[in-house]
Formats: sequence, structure tokens, C-alpha cells
Amino acid sequence: MAALVRVFGDIDIAEEAVQDAFTAAVQRWPSSGRPPSPAGWIITTARNRAIDRLRREASREDRHAQAVLLHARGEPVEEGVVRDDRLRLIFTCCHPALAVSVQVALTLRLLGGLTTPEIARAFLVSEATMAQRLVRAKGKIRDAGIPYRVPNEADLPGRIRAVLAVVYLIFNEGYAASSGERLVREELCAEAIRLGRLLVQLMPDEPEVMGLLALMLLVQSRRATRTTSDGDLVLLADQDRAVWDRDLIAEGQAIVRRCLERNVPGPYQIQAAINAVHTDAADAAATDWWQILQLYNQLQSIAPSPIVALNRAVAVAEVEGADAALTLVDGLELDSYHLFHAVRADLLRRLGRNAEAARAYEAAIARAENAAERDFLQRRRQAVTES
Repeated sequence: MAALVRVFGDIDIAEEAVQDAFTAAVQRWPSSGRPPSPAGWIITTARNRAIDRLRREASREDRHAQAVLLHARGEPVEEGVVRDDRLRLIFTCCHPALAVSVQVALTLRLLGGLTTPEIARAFLVSEATMAQRLVRAKGKIRDAGIPYRVPNEADLPGRIRAVLAVVYLIFNEGYAASSGERLVREELCAEAIRLGRLLVQLMPDEPEVMGLLALMLLVQSRRATRTTSDGDLVLLADQDRAVWDRDLIAEGQAIVRRCLERNVPGPYQIQAAINAVHTDAADAAATDWWQILQLYNQLQSIAPSPIVALNRAVAVAEVEGADAALTLVDGLELDSYHLFHAVRADLLRRLGRNAEAARAYEAAIARAENAAERDFLQRRRQAVTES
């Protein structure tokens, strides 16, 4: 995609060309065998087919096709300092001419393995709104003639914020799938962690790069205990900590300590530190919630958002009580977010306000797209209804 967008200067044409090339590969490779360079074959085939189509359209006086065809002549394929194919494409598509949020959304759609509805849920907007943003982003790239080239080493720091967000959201979708039957999509978690390790190799002096890797490792360490053998969701407090992956915990905590020594805090480092505190506790009762609350206070000060505020309220509930936390939660505007209603329901349950808790659980269930989460919320609603 990165090579073809650079060649044609048009994402839609590049996407169609890639699809055509993969279709040709599916038809030909079973009988002819894989070519020596599959990626090169795909790029060459896609480029040739797109040029053929553009020539036909240009002959009908399609000015856009004529412009794209002119742009495409004689463009070599670059390698650049980033050697891994997927990571190179992500850096290429995170173009600084676009707003960071648009860079992230567009890259997730093109390269992250996420659908438009999944990206919309990650950004807490409607599918229609996200689809419009993606269309506008593609149009801006096309109309402004924004060049999509593999960045050189000097360009990497200017793009790293968006790249980290892309990798983080790929991991989030893998660790807590926004829809479908499975709670966890292991392939996305594994790919995000692989990319995180490559980023640390590429930019070892960037604390937030280290922080993101530590965060993913520490969260991933709990994966085996997040569901039962039947696929039912298990809350953090109820997980069997003896089954947590101690190697991932040791690696993640070591990275967190290195980040603390550098003393250049950032959002990913703070989130990693929060998860390090969780993994320090032998059981849920031993969790140092006061320290977690201080970390959330720091996170809210440098990267404020309604989601951070919601997570901070969970820590407030443990330190100051459910009543104080509910006051904070009720001040948030997160009506479309199912976990907002789930947290609110749990706080109401703890306060003995079961009828209100049941209604909050119903609101969470109505907004949950993942079957495992929905089943868990339904069991919780039934429990407060019967008590």
C-alpha cells in the first residue's frame, strides 16, 4: 500500500490495485507456484493493472486519471530506514500533513486489520462519522497532492506519536475485541507486541516507545486468566494470579523501571506503571490503590480524557468509596460507551441501589457489541435484579 500510494498519489486507486493483484495471485499461484519475491510480484502486478485501467480512463478524457497516470510514471520503490514491511507502511501512512487522529484512523483502516466500525468504536464516534472522516482524509491527500514516501530517519520522531497510537489501538482491539464472539483476538495482540519490540529497536531512546511496549507486555501477561474455559469474562479481581505470565511481567516491570530512571513521563509510561502496580500485588486485596490513584492523577494532568477520568473513578472507588466515584462518573459525557454504564452500574450495586444498577446494566448491554462482555453484563444484571 505504501509503495502504491506513493506511486499513484491516490489511496483509493492503490487499494483497488492491491485487491486486483491479490485476486490475480489467488488465481495463479496455486498452479504456477509462489514467485521468488511475492511482495515484488504483488506491487508490480498492482502497478501494471492500475496503469492499464488509468490509460483506458485517460483515453476517455478523464482528467483525474490523466493526472494520476502522469504522477505514476517512473516511480521507483523505496526501502528507507525502517526495514520491517508492516512498520514501514505504518510510518509511511502516518503523514504529518493530516491531523494525528486522522492519521491514526486512516492507518488502522489501511494497515491495522481493523474495520471501520471497530475504528469508530475506538474513537467513540458513530460508524457513519468515521466513514466520513476516512473519505475526507483520502480526499485531502488526493486534492493537496500530499506525497506518501517512506520517511527517513530524521522524520521518525515527528511521526512517532501517531505510530504509537496505531500500535496501541491494534493491541486494544486484540485484547478486548469491540465486537464478535471472542473477547480476545490473539493475532492482533501478537502483531502489536511484535511491532512494539521493533519500535524499541528502532528508537531505543524514546521513553514513550519503551512505555508502550511495557504496557502491552504487562496487560498481555494476564491474557490466559481473562476468560474461563467456556469463554466467559473474568474480572481482574477474580483472576488466578498464579497463572499470570511471570516472564512477561518481569520484562514489563524492568522496562517500567528504566522509564522511571529517565524521568520523562508520558501517557504510555504512566499506564505501564499502573499495570506494574497491579502485577505487584499477590492478590486483589493487596493492590496498592492509593499509588494507582496517584498515577491516574498524573495521567489526567498530562493526557486528560473522559476515558482516563472513568478509569480514575474506578481507583477513587477503592480509595475514597463508591459514592465519591459515582459523583465523578455522573459528570462524564460517555453515554455511547458501554463501559461507562458498566462502571456506573457496579458503583450503584456497591451502594445498594439495585434498581438503578439494573437499569445501568441494561444500558451497558444495549451498547456492548462483544458477546463475552454482553453475557457478563447480563449475569450481573440478573444478580442485582434477584437480590
